[in-house]
Amino acid sequence: MQKILSNNILDTGINHVKNVENYVFGKGSISYLKKIIDQQNKNKKKNLVFFIDIFFKSNGLPNISEIVEGSDLVLYVDSSNEPTTTAIDSYTRYIKNYFKAKPSIIIGIGGGCTMDIAKAVSNLLNNYGDAENYQGWDLLKKPGVFKIGIPTISGTGAESTRTCVMTNTKSGLKLGMNSDYTVFNQIILDPDLTKTVPSDQYFWTGMDAYIHCIESLSGRYRNPVGDSFSKQTIQLCRDIFNSNDMKSDANREKLMIASYLGGCAIATSYVGLIHPLSAALTVKLGIHHCLANCIIMRGIHEFYPSEYNEFWNMVKKQNIKIPKDVCKNLNENQLEDLYDLTIIHEKPLTNALGNNFQEIFTKKKVIEIFKSL
Repeated sequence: MQKILSNNILDTGINHVKNVENYVFGKGSISYLKKIIDQQNKNKKKNLVFFIDIFFKSNGLPNISEIVEGSDLVLYVDSSNEPTTTAIDSYTRYIKNYFKAKPSIIIGIGGGCTMDIAKAVSNLLNNYGDAENYQGWDLLKKPGVFKIGIPTISGTGAESTRTCVMTNTKSGLKLGMNSDYTVFNQIILDPDLTKTVPSDQYFWTGMDAYIHCIESLSGRYRNPVGDSFSKQTIQLCRDIFNSNDMKSDANREKLMIASYLGGCAIATSYVGLIHPLSAALTVKLGIHHCLANCIIMRGIHEFYPSEYNEFWNMVKKQNIKIPKDVCKNLNENQLEDLYDLTIIHEKPLTNALGNNFQEIFTKKKVIEIFKSL
């Protein structure tokens, strides 16, 4: 079927872009963390908050034990559940009660969930109100607490984006705090930390970078900087996932770069059709974001035909399992809920299909996609 996304390129309106202030990259670079903390805390009381993926509670992290002191707070994040506004509010209240003064640094070590929690809590510690008040674009009034991101899996781009995504437990809206204040002050990109990631998870999450960028390049709202980031990210993903060993040392380094660049790409543009559909699966069925993206690729051939074929060729090459029939037993009311949870994402849908997106992405069409999964 012929691709129906527009090739007309419009100005994103994003001309003032905030990037991560500083980053360290390379094998073993987590060893720089202590030096970074000491430099930031010069002549200040050291009160640190560590958000660490719960996987590392029993597996350990290099250099962390020698950094954490008795006055610091370590919170292990169960990343089996994606962040919610309620959870963010709970973490923020706990930290405020734990310290007499605000912590000096927030450190997020883990995947997108853990880093997004660190970014969101940093923001709320310096901005009045609850997390749901800041779901949207440029609603934060003040910079957050100094924050450091250390990814232990690659693909989401959470280490470089200006958002931290969470689900509103009242409205069901999955949306981030999109703000320059959300960007990490410092990141450490250490590919050694991704060695233990299971192959399926490594692929699902890595594909988030690829999908960010195919959506961006197929959209209406683009600019040369974002296009350049996207093209480089896609090429890196092709190199990695068409190779015989996607988890080699060299490929883990490449994927960490692809993740970072993919996050930079999406900071200057918008996603398209896959992410709104994926968000609906996450909210309604509890499927993790990156896996949900891959599942949506089963039903998106009409809109991204060449990318669809390339994706499934990489799945086959790497012998990756993508669940199917996830919507098989849903009734009509549940399918309509999925439609409602998709169609509320107006910015990416407009980017992909234009202002009349509802005439193309009809309820019938959207439900048809979900049924095909």
